[in-house]
Amino acid sequence: MGAPAYDGRVSIGGTSGYTGLAALPTLVAQAIRLGTRLGFDKSCRPEQGRLLHALAAGAAESIGETGTGCGVGLAWLVSGRRDGVRVVSVERDTRLVEHVRRLFAGVPDVEIVHGDWTAAYAHGPFDLLVLDGGGNAKGSGTADPTRLVRPGGVLVVDDFTPATEWPPTHAGQPDEARLHWLRHPELAAIEVRLAPDLASVVATRRR
Repeated sequence: MGAPAYDGRVSIGGTSGYTGLAALPTLVAQAIRLGTRLGFDKSCRPEQGRLLHALAAGAAESIGETGTGCGVGLAWLVSGRRDGVRVVSVERDTRLVEHVRRLFAGVPDVEIVHGDWTAAYAHGPFDLLVLDGGGNAKGSGTADPTRLVRPGGVLVVDDFTPATEWPPTHAGQPDEARLHWLRHPELAAIEVRLAPDLASVVATRRR
């Protein structure tokens, strides 16, 4: 049996995973402090954050994210983007939205939207979209990349356990959630191992 697929959870231990790390972007460090203060330990892990930071630099106009949490992933994206690139992050937890809006107050071209992941449709398509957080946008493969990502744009689906065989399996069956993205006809996709226990699917929408 292969490694388990994403099953609806977000990164556990993500916030505490930054303990002892130095030389972080200022916004990232501030978001980590917020998560620690709120006892929120499901933030984007450092390995994921560095990937998002690098990919954000390639966005020409807009970046989207589902699952803001305490804003750690958002901070990596904002810290890596070019000047003038709009960033929209969607979060369904009212309390978190209020805290993150205060954290990013005064940061230009950043909008935190209160709602479930489907609220991203009203703000896309994006040059870069990160499907993160809870809900079923990434696990069930219900998010439509043709509506959410521009041709030539990049989609990142976080929080998979690295596959150890092909096709990847979950509970003895093909891992349909992961295969949905890897085999999507509109995407050129690959699984990227970020740590022994962590992988992301990174895909470019075909032109």
